[in-house]
Amino acid sequence: MLPIIAIIGRPNVGKSTFFNRLTGTRDALVADFSGLTRDRIYGHMNHQSLEAIMIDTGGLVHDHGDLSEVIQEQTKLAIEESDLILFLVDARQGLIGNDQEIARQLRKENKPMILVVNKTEGMNREESASEFFSLGLGKPQCVSALRGDYCDDLKEQIFELLQVKINEVNRIQLPETTTAIALIGRPNVGKSTFINSILREDRLLTQNQPGTTRDTIHIDFKYHSRDLTLIDTAGIRRRKKIHQTVEKFSIVKALQAIELSDSVIVLIDGIEGITDQDASLVGLVLQNERALTIAINKIDALDEDQLKTLKRDIDRKLRFISFADINNVSALENENLDTVLMSALNAADAACLAVPTKQVSKLIENLILSNPPPSIQGRRIKLKYAHQGGSQPPIFIVYGNQTDKLPKSYKRFLINQLRKKFGFWGTPIRLEFRNSSNPYAEKKNKLSLRQWRKRKRIIRLRKKK
Repeated sequence: MLPIIAIIGRPNVGKSTFFNRLTGTRDALVADFSGLTRDRIYGHMNHQSLEAIMIDTGGLVHDHGDLSEVIQEQTKLAIEESDLILFLVDARQGLIGNDQEIARQLRKENKPMILVVNKTEGMNREESASEFFSLGLGKPQCVSALRGDYCDDLKEQIFELLQVKINEVNRIQLPETTTAIALIGRPNVGKSTFINSILREDRLLTQNQPGTTRDTIHIDFKYHSRDLTLIDTAGIRRRKKIHQTVEKFSIVKALQAIELSDSVIVLIDGIEGITDQDASLVGLVLQNERALTIAINKIDALDEDQLKTLKRDIDRKLRFISFADINNVSALENENLDTVLMSALNAADAACLAVPTKQVSKLIENLILSNPPPSIQGRRIKLKYAHQGGSQPPIFIVYGNQTDKLPKSYKRFLINQLRKKFGFWGTPIRLEFRNSSNPYAEKKNKLSLRQWRKRKRIIRLRKKK
């Protein structure tokens, strides 16, 4: 499970810009697939080979000499969830009463913390940080979230403080012989009923109320002589619908469960149809590059017209996940559950497939002959050979010239052909491209005497014009 970092501070200190700067393109609930909605609450921060979950907690407001009840709850959530707190202040406005009140609350907590002074572009760093020493939170770190100044140095300091937590995370691993399957979905879509039906016993509390499951629950059992671990997570909702402390904390647990899993089952309520949040959850799984399958639950409550409407919604809103199985199930009636579980297992196995280099390079060679890459500015893109560089997800490294100019449409074509040829069904595929080095790139061509005289003559003629 990844360490958690919370960003807190009053409004308009640049938290969103700072959040986006540290997470880069790794915003949570977002993937590089068309048709996804964007939700900037949770994100992933990467630095070298290290990774952490980041949470944007919104602006904290000081009201009438004391923190309001809502703001105290937000601050408590941020502290309880996080392994590290980034307290953001504004160098342009300087130290004000709201900053002091928030700092007074944070000093009481036993949490690692970094005081970050934002908006220092064009300012003297030492002068910008001087007045914030009075907060008593250690040496302030000056950055510019807008321009990215000193953000890399801050990342190094963050992961140094989190090193103990990262070492603990590395020790939390399931046995290699066990396949972990996480079950995620919005509240009250039937996740616990789904697991109870598979196990054929009421191991999980089930009610017709959203939010019954408050934490991730790990269940070990055997399925067709295979060791499995099912992970039931609390339902994930949109931010505005999250009120209770326990449920907000469970969302972070669900994100960590996805990191721990080999495959993910995304459960969707067939009665409510495909919502934007369902599409975002699928995008979250793709973001983490996990194998997945989709199950449409409560299918027994739908008539023929509703089934047709549901099929249109699936074709329209989930078209970006065409490589995964979508099954209609009824957890209550124990209908089609084995099919979903086998689909999740097959997707997990596909993510671990290993393909010989000879076969991968042969496929790339045939694809270039039948459908060559387009020319860019009159120059042909050359793909020479490829090999598999990893699994979970399958990673393929392709070598060639001008690969950075390869269109996205051709990259999708390569991914689809790799999936079709080698059976990578139900798992995302990552392509990495490497350009060949030019040995003459840094060498200047020395002109002969005749070439030098011609060059001088051309320059002289141009000056006369």
